[in-house]
Amino acid sequence: MAVSGEYLEFACELLAVIGPVRARRMFGGAGLYADDVMFALIADDQIYIKVDDALAADLEPEGSGPFIYEREGAEPVAMGYWRLPEAALDDPDEARRWARRALDVALTAKVSRRPRRKR
Repeated sequence: MAVSGEYLEFACELLAVIGPVRARRMFGGAGLYADDVMFALIADDQIYIKVDDALAADLEPEGSGPFIYEREGAEPVAMGYWRLPEAALDDPDEARRWARRALDVALTAKVSRRPRRKR
């Protein structure tokens, strides 16, 4: 799982249609953040966006598929990220539509993970 600096720059510019996007390198790839939440990741020069069941169902007919994390000696694990459709790589309106939905999913997940305060 690697990402070139050139591709990382391309991905940040493409997805900046939803607002400022910053990248953080991790595990040979990179996480993309907006509103202080990770909504996409880059691996092997592919963009994967955060999904819930509804977004994954909409991405599947577009030819997308899940990011599969493979580690030596362990079973492959499908993560909650799916590949950005090819059409979105050349179309800022398509990129905005998918990225906005991914950010909404990530923000919803962040809110639901907040620990409850004890009374």
